[in-house]
Amino acid sequence: MAIRTLSAAVAIGASLLATSLLTVPPEALAAPRLDVTALSRGLEIPWGVAVAPDGTALVTQRAGPFVAVHANGRTQVMRADLSKLFAVKEAGLMGVTLDTGFADNRRAYTCQAEYTRPGAPTIPMGSSDLPVPWPNTGQEIKIVAWKVADDWTGLTRERTVLSGIPTNASGRHAGCGIAAWGSTLWISTGDNVSPGGAQNPATFEGKVLHINLDGTPAAGNPNPASPVYTMGHRNPQDVAVRPETGQVYVIEHGTDKDDELNLLRAGGNYGYSPNRAPLIYDESVPMTDPDRVPGAIFPVWRTGNSTLATAALAFLPRSGWGRFSGGLVVSTLKGKRLVFMRLSPDGRRVVETAEALKDSEGRLRGLAVTPDGALLVTTSNGEHADKVLRVRWAG
Repeated sequence: MAIRTLSAAVAIGASLLATSLLTVPPEALAAPRLDVTALSRGLEIPWGVAVAPDGTALVTQRAGPFVAVHANGRTQVMRADLSKLFAVKEAGLMGVTLDTGFADNRRAYTCQAEYTRPGAPTIPMGSSDLPVPWPNTGQEIKIVAWKVADDWTGLTRERTVLSGIPTNASGRHAGCGIAAWGSTLWISTGDNVSPGGAQNPATFEGKVLHINLDGTPAAGNPNPASPVYTMGHRNPQDVAVRPETGQVYVIEHGTDKDDELNLLRAGGNYGYSPNRAPLIYDESVPMTDPDRVPGAIFPVWRTGNSTLATAALAFLPRSGWGRFSGGLVVSTLKGKRLVFMRLSPDGRRVVETAEALKDSEGRLRGLAVTPDGALLVTTSNGEHADKVLRVRWAG
């Protein structure tokens, strides 16, 4: 009995310690000076961006098409068969990454939502935020491999790498980020506004998946027969690997508070479980809920009592970015700013932050680093007025 009591006390103490660490905010520095250039204009809700070795950026737009933005700013629309694309609310042509052997094989991978039944009904935008689990009427998210033309004029669809990622007729919480690392793909998925989806290990919603390039589960997954690496996520729209350590992070949209940056651990549960109230999608629950999800893992950073709508993250080069060299940057939609972060050496805490571009360019989403160390940032304001910005550190 004494041993069980001691174990319980230790577990409670560890949970309180994790919570208390999160109440100590990282040091906030003054806004850094940045040099910002509009590299491309006239886009419509660009979502993901991936940069090739020659400096050309492959950019997805939520409703298509792909565009190639060259290092000199020349922008070309690319031909690609997107005839089945399901582009509603958050669903559409989303994350993009380049194969690590892109220079030789010209292969890119996307997260994209597609109709499985032509003409399937959708939920009107005015209703899609209601707290109900909307049905699937004939939609699905897939990971697709593409071959990029040598002259950047188009992409040829090669194959579906992975299918069966759920989405619903409203397109809400379809968020899908993707990152190539070695011979594997990391994929973050939204919870599909499903009350029990994030906590169901048998589904691909509210998860981070880790697969080989042929779609099979990657080595190191907790269940060798499943792509699922972690669970208990709400709407993580991007995933990135810390180059120096191989640690994997996701950036996650909160409810009405607590956007999160999470460091992944194989088999980890990040504690989102919106099934407390019957029959509805209950977003009054905590983002990380150790009471209802024992062992839930706390984030390394969170926004607190409000949200910024954190959309993407990218790791910065080890030089050229001042105190944040080797750190990371997060884009925000509602917050209309970039948040620079410096991690502790073990990657488990954010020790410094600084904000930049606040309100100057509107909503910000896609992020990627160019071969010469600049940061590409896409805006997400709509009205065919979106840009790809090239950002450099100026001190």
